[in-house]
Amino acid sequence: MASGKLHVEVEVKSHADKIWESLRDFIYIYPKAFPNDYKSVEVLEGDGIEPGSVRFITYGEGSPIVKVSKERIEVVDPPNKTFSYGVIDGDLLKYYKSFKAHVTVISKEEGSLVKWSCEFEKASDDIPDPSVIKDFAAKNFKELDDYISKQT
Repeated sequence: MASGKLHVEVEVKSHADKIWESLRDFIYIYPKAFPNDYKSVEVLEGDGIEPGSVRFITYGEGSPIVKVSKERIEVVDPPNKTFSYGVIDGDLLKYYKSFKAHVTVISKEEGSLVKWSCEFEKASDDIPDPSVIKDFAAKNFKELDDYISKQT
């Protein structure tokens, strides 16, 4: 089966530390800040932040394909503001045998750069690349930037 990678970079106005903290606090911030996209985030194992934690996400109307997803946090590297997670159950795995994503926040002179990438293996060759997921991630980073700017 076909496998591949997708990448997107989003420039945001918020400081890298603020973006990083907000991504780390995903389980608390996202359902509150983006109820149209995220109905709820439950922590099933761990604290929801550290490696090995498992989160169950119920998506809202704003999520195009995926309504539920179970993710395991695999890597968290605070000094380099990067983390990785893998989807271990849910709607996405109807289309992809495996799906892992990586997020890195990079400081810039003004604001920061959020890099998101995923590696996937398709369940069948006629499944399209998950560009709708990439677009959803990019939209979320822009919305997160707006949300942070309203909090300060």
